[in-house]
Amino acid sequence: MQTEALYYTQPPVGEFTARVLSCEAAGETWAVTLDRTAFYPEGGGQPADRGALDGAKVLDVHEKGGEVVHSLSAPLAVGETVTGRVDLARRLEMSQQHTGEHILSGMLHAMFGAENVGFHIGQEFLTMDTSVPISDEELAEAEARANRVIWQDVPVQAVWHTREELAGLTYRSKKELEGPVRIVTVPGADCCACCGTHVERTGQVGMIKIIDWQNYKGGVRLFVVCGVRALWYFEAQRAEAAAIRATLSAKPGQLARAVQHQSVELEAARYRAVQAENELFAALAESVQPDEAAILLRPNLGPDGLRRLCAALSERTDGLCAAFSPTETGTLAYALACTGPGADLRGLCKQLNQAFSGRGGGKPGFVQGSLTGEFEEVQAFLRDATQA
Repeated sequence: MQTEALYYTQPPVGEFTARVLSCEAAGETWAVTLDRTAFYPEGGGQPADRGALDGAKVLDVHEKGGEVVHSLSAPLAVGETVTGRVDLARRLEMSQQHTGEHILSGMLHAMFGAENVGFHIGQEFLTMDTSVPISDEELAEAEARANRVIWQDVPVQAVWHTREELAGLTYRSKKELEGPVRIVTVPGADCCACCGTHVERTGQVGMIKIIDWQNYKGGVRLFVVCGVRALWYFEAQRAEAAAIRATLSAKPGQLARAVQHQSVELEAARYRAVQAENELFAALAESVQPDEAAILLRPNLGPDGLRRLCAALSERTDGLCAAFSPTETGTLAYALACTGPGADLRGLCKQLNQAFSGRGGGKPGFVQGSLTGEFEEVQAFLRDATQA
């Protein structure tokens, strides 16, 4: 028995009654079918509605062969009449995203011949995959045109058509359809076969914003927020900008300048730090004797600092130069260098890694990596290895 679909009714049905046709255990949930439902089943890239049936939470909804199956947190008695309550705030959020996608897809198709080859409404944003590449400037123009359609507040039409009626229509579809087919039309923007839920008028979408994009399979993948999600996104951006302004003591409208100034100062500080480290490394190297192995432990050195310390030591000796520094994860980062004739540290690096659960490698005269162990033990291991 096919389930009567109330989820396409406009305005949306928030509360309804229905008779329970079946209820079966499905793991830790119950699969329930009704004679009618206002809960939209997942499909076409749109997640299912949420809400409750009497005292049971509606966790998910799917359609199988014309029957709508509700995944519930508790069982319901077969034959009982129950009351369903749809989470209309979530329904509006999903409908805003789906209608916004139609408007933007229609614009991209009309302007650039772009087909929408992928669509999914995620938890924070929706993604759209286009069949052709589109530039920043072109996306900005399409977004502006899409938002003008929203401001015009035109009605969104959803009509079921027979096979014969479809033959006389021009509409977007990912595949050949025979009917009956639901065609969603946004005047001036789009005409597309679609099974999702939509708002009644484009003004209810509120806003369409492309927040990011990336090249994807010969086209582009767009990350988009519409309606309430656009509001949430911009509020998060505002809060983040306010926090950065407070940290940098920047006035409104001067955040970019303050960040640029901070970046210049940071780069100058890094240069001064490198110069100070190089002076320290040169001083440490002065105590190293020619042909002597130099094995040092220094705090707060990254890979580049370890490399520069080994380079300074190598200027004083042809023997093994080894620099170590503790990391935040409790391991020891290391760098080994040797400028002696025919030096090849790769074998020693392999032995070191095997002995202290390390990983790393490099060229004959220089290797780098990290290991687990106490410095004194590693130091003794290297001295034994170089004296053998």
